[in-house]
Amino acid sequence: MQEVVFLKQNAEKWQQLETLLDRERRVDPDRLAALFIEITDDLSFSRTFFPASKTTAYLNGLAGRVHQAIYRNRKEDRSRFLRFWTHELPTLFYHSQRQLLYSFIFFAMAVLIGCLSTAQDDLYVRLILGDRYVNMTEANIAKGDPMAVYKSMHQVDMFLGITFNNIRVSFIAFALGLLLSAGTVYILFINGVMLGTFQYFFYQKGLLLPSMLTIWIHGTLEISAIIIAGSAGLVMGNSILFPGTYTRTQSLMRGARQGMKIVVGLVPIFITAGFLEAFVTR
Repeated sequence: MQEVVFLKQNAEKWQQLETLLDRERRVDPDRLAALFIEITDDLSFSRTFFPASKTTAYLNGLAGRVHQAIYRNRKEDRSRFLRFWTHELPTLFYHSQRQLLYSFIFFAMAVLIGCLSTAQDDLYVRLILGDRYVNMTEANIAKGDPMAVYKSMHQVDMFLGITFNNIRVSFIAFALGLLLSAGTVYILFINGVMLGTFQYFFYQKGLLLPSMLTIWIHGTLEISAIIIAGSAGLVMGNSILFPGTYTRTQSLMRGARQGMKIVVGLVPIFITAGFLEAFVTR
């Protein structure tokens, strides 16, 4: 079937559907379900035979509007919160596996760069971690308490400060996905280099194992969550770069919504990591 014939056969039906969505705030759920089936059938046909056409893009948007109307009409129940954690979030992770892998690769490469650079240049650790931190840690090592930095703050203040900072970094990593994913990669790179430099510094002092046994109590959750936040940024960035059959705006909105849900899902992890760092690691 030619596209012009397909348009003639269905244009009136689509216009009626648009009118219905524009005029009626609440539509009968059964009617909406039937309309959604019809429009998705048309969209499936259009994607198959006219994948790059304006018709397909139009039907994508129309199907999205019907879906939103269904969602708006659906009665929310008390299980909504639980369903987010048990179904919606795991599904998002499943569909974002590729971005998660890329995020891990970028971060791992940055860690390796941090290690190699610290091994080659004795001043590199001061460039990345700062003179104040390096001098303080060397003084703590000389006193026989290399992890004393974790005892320097009040526990509650430390918990709040660390948790807030980690959540802030994760949202920045996500938001910078708007820069076509480049901003997210930059955040992953900076944090990866810092981790590699940090761990190699303790390796040079002969304290790699003690530092890992202490730091990774909270670091396992913290670093994993940063990598996942990076994947959320890549989801949004890739939605701009590769919109598929959606318009670029539709694709961005869809990617931003998915990425935001992933980042929100990390908040309990950061709270747990902050608690461990403030109350257990010390």
